[in-house]
Parts: sequence; C-alpha cells; structure tokens
Amino acid sequence: MTAPQTSWIDSANDGQTHFPLQNLPYGVFSVKGQSPRVGVAIGDQILDLAALDDAGLLPAAAKGTFAAATLNRFIALGKSTWGETRKRLTALLSGEDAALRDNAALRDKALVPMSAAALHLPVDIPGYTDFYSSKEHATNVGRMFRDPDNALLPNWLEIPIGYNGRASSVVVSGTPLHRPNGQIKLPNEARPVFSACRKLDFELEMGFIVGKESALGEPVSTADAPAHMFGMVLLNDWSARDIQQWEYVPLGPFNSKGFGTSISPWVVTMDALEPFRRDNPEQSPQPLPYLQQQDKNAYDIALEVSLQPEGAPAPSTICRTNFKAMYWTMAQQLAHHTVSGCNVRVGDLMGSGTISGTTPDSYGSMLELTRNGAEPVTLADGSQRGFLQDGDSVIMTGYCQGEGYRVGFGTVAGKILPAR
Repeated sequence: MTAPQTSWIDSANDGQTHFPLQNLPYGVFSVKGQSPRVGVAIGDQILDLAALDDAGLLPAAAKGTFAAATLNRFIALGKSTWGETRKRLTALLSGEDAALRDNAALRDKALVPMSAAALHLPVDIPGYTDFYSSKEHATNVGRMFRDPDNALLPNWLEIPIGYNGRASSVVVSGTPLHRPNGQIKLPNEARPVFSACRKLDFELEMGFIVGKESALGEPVSTADAPAHMFGMVLLNDWSARDIQQWEYVPLGPFNSKGFGTSISPWVVTMDALEPFRRDNPEQSPQPLPYLQQQDKNAYDIALEVSLQPEGAPAPSTICRTNFKAMYWTMAQQLAHHTVSGCNVRVGDLMGSGTISGTTPDSYGSMLELTRNGAEPVTLADGSQRGFLQDGDSVIMTGYCQGEGYRVGFGTVAGKILPAR
C-alpha cells in the first residue's frame, strides 16, 4: 500500500511548506497560560501530542511522554516507538484514520497555529561535540591561517576532527546573543588586550541528536551509528574569530565558541530524511577499517544563510550550499567519537562543522565569504560587512526537495546584541 501523500490540513499540501505530511518533525511549544509540551509541525499548525495522548490516540508505549518540556523521555523509548508513533501520526493527519479529523472538539484542542505558540529548546542536551568535517572549509581556513600550499594538516584526511563544546550555552532559534569579550592578540603587539570581539562570525552547520545511548567502553560502528540518531537540526555555531585565533593553540576553541550555539526548534527525524540519503563522498586515502562504511550516509539538504542588519527591510542571502558536500559523514563522526570508549547519551548534540561548497557563494562563514574581512560582502541595502555588527540578525534555513514536497527544518535565527 502506498503511504498517503497529503493531509486534510490544507497548509501542509502547498509544495513549499517545510512541514508537509512527509516530515512531521518534533518540537516543544507552549501557549499563554499553559506549560510546554511536545508537538509536531504540520503545515502552519502544531499538533499537540499531549492532547492526542490524553485522548488515547497515540501508541501506548509512548504514554505520558508528551506532557514534557523536552523530547528526551520520548526519544529514550527507542526506534520502534518512534516508528510506531510516526505511522500513527501519518494515519491521523492524512485522514486514513478519521479520529482526529472528524472530532471538532479534539481538533480545536490539539491544533495550535504556529503564530500563537512559543517554541522552546527541544532537547535537554547533556553533551555537545562540534566537528570540522567540510574539506572545503578546512582548506579555506588552512590557506588563510597556515600554509596556502599545505592547507590541511596531516591528520585531517585520516580522522573526523572535533572538540567537546559547551552544552550549557546551546539556545533555541530566536534567542539573542551578546557579543563576547575575551583576549585578542593584535598584530605587532607583544601582549594581548581584553576587548569585545571584533571579528564576530556565524558558522552554517547541521547537527544530529543522539537517540540511543552507548555504554562506556563500547564503540559504535559506522553500520550501527544510524540506529543511534533520532534526528537533525539546523545549527549556527557562532564564532569569535579573533579570540579563537589567539586561544586555540594548543587545545582548540574555548571562549571563542562557548558564548552561544543556536539550533532550530524542530527536530527532523531520520525516518523523514531517509528518502534523501545519497552516496558517500569519495575519500582518499581510504579511511582505517573502523571508519569505512557500506551504507549511504550522506544527505541531500539544500542550505541557505541570510543576513539582516537592524532596520533593514529584508534579509540578504549571502550563502547557498548543500550538506551532501561534507567529507566526513555523521556515521563516521559517531564511530570516531566512540572508538576510544567514550559513551554517548540520549539528547547529545553533534555539530557537523561549517558546511562550505566549492564556489565563493557557497562558503558557510563570514571568514571565508570575506577572506577574513578583506573583501566585504555587499547587502541588498547597500551596506557592507566584513564580519557581523551589533544589531545584525543571521537566518539559516534548509530543506530536502522531494517530488512535489519539501522536508524542511524551518529556520534558525539569532540577533547580535552589544557586548556587556
């Protein structure tokens, strides 16, 4: 039997919405006077899963997990419950099962316009790891800051480089962030100065949410890695380039990254992304055995970044690229992360690293787009930017293009406030 392709909710069927029946991403929302609970995005509506659960319309295995301020309890139930819930929601929203469609009182209770809801951080994140998996990005940065003829360090083509980030400062889209302060080493000065960041940047990334824990001491193979992934989010790993350049030797980023990481409020499940798997990128040299993969682990996700100065009438698109360009896949990232015996927990966030393509308009950071500020980008209002200014908003979006529909992530947006 062919799965239903349309919903009785008209806004889910226009071909442009990020949230058609084929998507059904999970998030946490609230409306005035009510506590946060779990919902699913469908067209321009949010389906209140706690209300459906109370009505007895969702799988018994998930009972009681949706009247919660995070997705963690539901995610921890495992892949079979995720699949059963998705199947049930598809039936209810397609009308194959009319229990919701034909119950006016339940519809009024369970369907909330997105415009009337506040969206919250969807997951309690125990740990956050950020990778560095775009060959183009790593090459561009290496050319600027190291040796133009040997941009990649010898280990880059052998292991998915990453570092443990700061989970406490991961925030949901729409949360403004203050420009960070820190130490900056100016050219020709003997000692650093304490200053507000002068080279504030964004990083276009995707992130995946761990859906299945692993035990301490037990590695996860590339073949098993997808079973440990619940879904994906858009991610902006804001970066203070001048603070980073001074502090990152020898142990990597610290204050330059820890001041804020923004994620989109909707978690798109790996089941929804399954039709958009693509062949893995060619890798040379061939990775060591534990990093080799037989399955397709790349995903075709079109991505875009816009920048809107304060007071500007509209944002200006400054980057278009695609997630399938990443050299190291998510499966390889998780396999490398755990090969030492490091365990992962439900809700852990794994960032891809900046996603850059091969053309100048596909670079996923201001650092690359402007060649470290030397060649500013011109925006639609005529203003120019080498790096981000106070009042600037950065908006990222992404989607997978199906036949007549899109599986999208919505947006992740954030505004820069002055340093404190």
